[in-house]
Amino acid sequence: SGKTKYPVLYLFHGANADETAWTRLGRVNLILDNLLVAGKMKPFIAVMPFGYPSPPSAPVAPRAAAAGAGPGAARGFSSVTEDFSKDLLGDVIPYVQAHYRVYTDRDHRAIAGLSMGGSESLTIGLNHLDEFSYVGGFSAAVSPAGFAKDFAGIAADPKGANRQLHLLWIGCGTDDGLFATSTSFSKFLDDAQVKHTFYKIPGAHTWIVWRQFLRECAPQLFQ
Repeated sequence: SGKTKYPVLYLFHGANADETAWTRLGRVNLILDNLLVAGKMKPFIAVMPFGYPSPPSAPVAPRAAAAGAGPGAARGFSSVTEDFSKDLLGDVIPYVQAHYRVYTDRDHRAIAGLSMGGSESLTIGLNHLDEFSYVGGFSAAVSPAGFAKDFAGIAADPKGANRQLHLLWIGCGTDDGLFATSTSFSKFLDDAQVKHTFYKIPGAHTWIVWRQFLRECAPQLFQ
């Protein structure tokens, strides 16, 4: 019944999970509520969609191919990401904007995710800077072999990317099988002169690490 509008964070789960993962396992509601009560973040809406382009009840071939959590699995995420991007931009975001009191401009829209969802958030976000100004990847399952192609736009125009990005935040545990991949991605961004934060803490490919990443990243959104 109010008139206040809110920014939106689109937050994605990892492989073989669903839209409930961040609440059931990530404690997103508790983390964000505690940050809000402590005055450490601004109010925003978190939207956690199902991260595959097919209904949960339907067989998804790329899902099985991408079941692993290691760097090799990243190759299987590309087709999922491409189709999910169409769902996100063409269906999810318009639905949210039609049913909730949210801002509809890029300055009030963020995208982040973990593992497969981190690959989705980085790939979609950095290739659609007209839609997102805050981008985060937690233990992102990106493929070093595809950096030059998948992120050609920001590499070709780093000044434009830096001007449009309010925040590019990457995090990975130092014991994670994807730590070398995250380090390589940070170096790719450094070489391309794209400003970003690379946050490292001890830990593996686990929710304990991803919860900490959310606690660190969320207060930097929409400032």
